[in-house]
Amino acid sequence: MHQEIPDEATIVSYLHREDAHARIALGWIIDLHSKRLYTTIRRWVKTHEDTNDILQEVFLKIWKNKHQFQGNSALFSWIYRISYNEAMQFLKKERRHIGVDLDSPLVEFQHSSLHFGKITPEEISTWLMEAVETLPEKQRFIFEHKYFDDLKYEEIAQLTGGTVGGLKANYFHAVKKIEDHLKTKLNH
Repeated sequence: MHQEIPDEATIVSYLHREDAHARIALGWIIDLHSKRLYTTIRRWVKTHEDTNDILQEVFLKIWKNKHQFQGNSALFSWIYRISYNEAMQFLKKERRHIGVDLDSPLVEFQHSSLHFGKITPEEISTWLMEAVETLPEKQRFIFEHKYFDDLKYEEIAQLTGGTVGGLKANYFHAVKKIEDHLKTKLNH
């Protein structure tokens, strides 16, 4: 029999307990968020194995630090922050570059009204990866969370500690830089 996952308040109350309820809450968190976190982490690292390793570390950190969640933000914002920190720690250690998935929403750029001739989706994906990687770290972080993860500015503000107005400005500048990069590539 499939058990329904309760609301966030119930999950948090279970998570803060010191009995089997805490393990049940972690199971609910895994059921609710593992696919979304996997997709996000996979965009940042290059291999399935590394993504799974990081995801496992994320869930271990959630378990070890479960009492640190105070409810000042959404549970997913807290989990997302842990995921981001784990992925960035991994990337610093491995000195790898962030990747862009060929199935990402940005690749839909190829279906726009622009004429691409014989340019392949792989070439477009490479250009997009280059464009995103050229962004300053803060703009890249904001762009990825707004565009790929479809987070609201308020949610990103909780992750960064920034203001909604500042985030909107950074996102606008990031989009402009990506557009300029792609236009330059198309014209050469």
